[in-house]
Amino acid sequence: MSNLFAGREGAATVPLGIWVKLPAVEVVELAAHAGLDFVIIDLEHAPLGMETTAHLIASASARGVTPIVRVPGLDPALMQRLLDAGAGGLHVPHVETVADAKAIVEATRFPPLGSRGSGAMSRAGGWGRKGRAEYVREGNEDILVIAALESRQAIESADDLLAVDGIDGIFVGAGDLSLSLDRKVTDPEVQRLVDDAIAAAARAGKPCGGAMRDGAQAIKGVSRGFGFLTLGNDTSILLNRATALVDEVRQGVGAS
Repeated sequence: MSNLFAGREGAATVPLGIWVKLPAVEVVELAAHAGLDFVIIDLEHAPLGMETTAHLIASASARGVTPIVRVPGLDPALMQRLLDAGAGGLHVPHVETVADAKAIVEATRFPPLGSRGSGAMSRAGGWGRKGRAEYVREGNEDILVIAALESRQAIESADDLLAVDGIDGIFVGAGDLSLSLDRKVTDPEVQRLVDDAIAAAARAGKPCGGAMRDGAQAIKGVSRGFGFLTLGNDTSILLNRATALVDEVRQGVGAS
């Protein structure tokens, strides 16, 4: 499994990250300075191109931050290009069935686990300097493959999905889950399903990730059993902090 989880024990070492939506390498540099462990570069909900994504991957890797890419769907060709570009992991949305999970493994792992093609002259292959054995081992053992569960069906199938060799963990998309159920995220039924996903991951000995809106929720999330957490995204962090500063100044000036 990815070095993101290697040697980590206890709640205090749960990996923390943010979503990256802005096409600026400075974002991942700042993430490293902030002490974050990973970034998830968002190709599903952000207008990021391949060249920009490759630069973000390289910048994160150079600073010891694991670059995970959320792909827009099950596209084997895109997945291979991202892995060749040095992505440390892939986050695949809307995984519903064991067939979906097996298709992801087929696209992301080298034989005999999958059918990923060799691209040893890429960043992942050290531009041709890595030996074949090392290149294949890293591709099959060190790349983190995360299946995002975002429906009742997906979570009810979590045990079977997690049993697929090559799926390293899951991520609960509580927003899409609540949308699919036509309920608020805080609805007890939604939260019960989230707990079911966390429990399934624990049974499989694999991590379950979740998206947190703030530090207080993240602390509760760790206690709840999440194995890795996102703490917002670059745009929301910037907007929230800027809004708080503006409000602070406006209110202070009005009171003076």
